[in-house]
Amino acid sequence: MTEIIDGEAVASEIRDGLSDAIATLAEEGVTPGLATVLMSDDPASETYVSMKQQDCEEVGIDGIHVELSPDAPAEQLYETVEELNEDETVHGILVQMPVVDHVDTRRVLRTVAPRKDVDGFHPENVGRLVAGDARFKPCTPHGIQKLLAAYDVETEGAEAVVVGRSDIVGKPMANLLIQKSAVGNATTTVCHSRTEDLAAHTRRADIVVAAAGVPEMIDGTMLKEGATVVDVGINRVDADTEKGYELVGDVEQASAREVAGKITPVPGGVGPMTRAMLLWNTVKAAGEQTGVNVELP
Repeated sequence: MTEIIDGEAVASEIRDGLSDAIATLAEEGVTPGLATVLMSDDPASETYVSMKQQDCEEVGIDGIHVELSPDAPAEQLYETVEELNEDETVHGILVQMPVVDHVDTRRVLRTVAPRKDVDGFHPENVGRLVAGDARFKPCTPHGIQKLLAAYDVETEGAEAVVVGRSDIVGKPMANLLIQKSAVGNATTTVCHSRTEDLAAHTRRADIVVAAAGVPEMIDGTMLKEGATVVDVGINRVDADTEKGYELVGDVEQASAREVAGKITPVPGGVGPMTRAMLLWNTVKAAGEQTGVNVELP
């Protein structure tokens, strides 16, 4: 019978575990601070930022929110980030993506100070990740590693296939899986929109990480018996529901559960872990910037 990987439960354990680290910081007069910056009128982005601020409040992190008009000059966003870089009460900075069209996304990512880049997207932090000396692991891939560890998924020597090559999930996930680490040492293949015969790759995989953003693109016929399936996708599709839509992943769950050994649900799988690891990175950043040694879960 397929085992459901409960991201809500693992995320809750991590959040609980952060309380000791936050208490250690408090003893030294330090409260971790996370600044979120929103320059968009996208309702989904507004919701995501609100959830992150709520998460901060629940665990004892000082949440600072800066909201800029989508019509404001791009320079206003860059200057806001620079000001947050200099604010010693702010240990982590997250600029909610996507930003509006007249803003240079890459410049935004480069403007965030690497020591406060809790998303792990600054080029310096990307380079450190690839080199095996990560300052901050991007939240979603890091969360997936935590899930694999929590459910005793053996990665060493395993065949892993990552479907998707985004800078946020696919690329860092592949890098983490190949590294010499407790949740690494996998033989990893990255598939993408130009991959021929995707199923030929996924059928030989012991671990499949689906992160392409295509609703239900992978079904049970494309999976190896007993494989661990991590469904990163969260896609809104039309449905006969009160809201007029439903959320589905990149994996067709019903058929996949007939084959997979372990699988993350959508929702309730990877999403809660992404949020938890943002808090984890913020607490780590606070400890490093203030010289306080903290033990992280």
